Amino acid sequence: MKPSEIARLRAALLDWYDANARDLPWRTEPGEATRTDPYRVWMSEVMLQQTTTVHAAPYFHTFTKRWPTVSDLAAADDADVMAAWAGLGYYARARNLLACARMVAEDYNGVFPDTEEALLKLKGVGAYTAAAVAAIAFGRPANVVDGNVERVMSRLFAVKNEVPAARPELKRLAGLFVSDHRPSDWPQALMDLGARICRPKSPLCEQCPLSFGCEAYAEGEPQSYPRKAKKAERPHRLGHAFVLRDGKGRVALVKRPEKGLLGGMLGLFGSEWSAVPAYEPPLTADWVEAGTINHVFTHFSLDLTAHVATGHADDPSLIWIDEAEALKSLPTVFKKALERALA
Repeated sequence: MKPSEIARLRAALLDWYDANARDLPWRTEPGEATRTDPYRVWMSEVMLQQTTTVHAAPYFHTFTKRWPTVSDLAAADDADVMAAWAGLGYYARARNLLACARMVAEDYNGVFPDTEEALLKLKGVGAYTAAAVAAIAFGRPANVVDGNVERVMSRLFAVKNEVPAARPELKRLAGLFVSDHRPSDWPQALMDLGARICRPKSPLCEQCPLSFGCEAYAEGEPQSYPRKAKKAERPHRLGHAFVLRDGKGRVALVKRPEKGLLGGMLGLFGSEWSAVPAYEPPLTADWVEAGTINHVFTHFSLDLTAHVATGHADDPSLIWIDEAEALKSLPTVFKKALERALA
């Protein structure tokens, strides 16, 4: 594609973005002079990893209201942050969020660095997040490539290679559009196009400002891009969860180990998650099976059978919490099991 064609496509998309930009809580109005608080950009990008904007928005409001600056977040108690994150999933992100906030507060006097190179030195900040913060918050020309951008590029250039092998090529193609002109707006315009028009299924090509230069549209099968390698079948595991109630409206929770799946989060007593999990209640009681819930993680699916009993245990590792509060604080998989047990 010639530079003149790149420039024409770029201008068309920015014109579309000026008229159609999404109203998002972490975003400012389109325009060369506008800049977004890097704390808000960083927070939103961490939350949006593996999460939709609709699901992330209320969490963003909660976090920025409760901890309005990066220094406020850095000073927060780990348990409070992890509880506030419950339901967003991918809990390593919450631990990285705290680690990064504390690094910015302690090593950078509460001020985010303003270049990709410096941002990459922050704990938990990868290439995508560094590029997004540099571009959107600081107006640096950076190549910001997420799933939406990959999809747009694969269709614009009709890239035949399959994802994930095609990703380096898609990133190279996206880099052709990076410019000093409106570097904050450009990645957001691409993301909005991917989210609203160049959708994974049923793309709205007749409404697309780039259809005049889209090779996949010219071929007549834009929905066939990006080409994806067949996914391996997701393994399936089983497990037991034990809900101990005290008869006074409280339930016993435990804190999970810092490392591993759901590390550092509150959880229920339980077995290992495997093909044949052992049934080992944490104490002797009249345990009643309450039913089985299903939950899908990134790398495996899980059938978790809930068991409920009323009793008491003198165990200092137990955390007794009001049942209603527990439903707000637990990761989704344990919330499902607790709901089944309480029902």
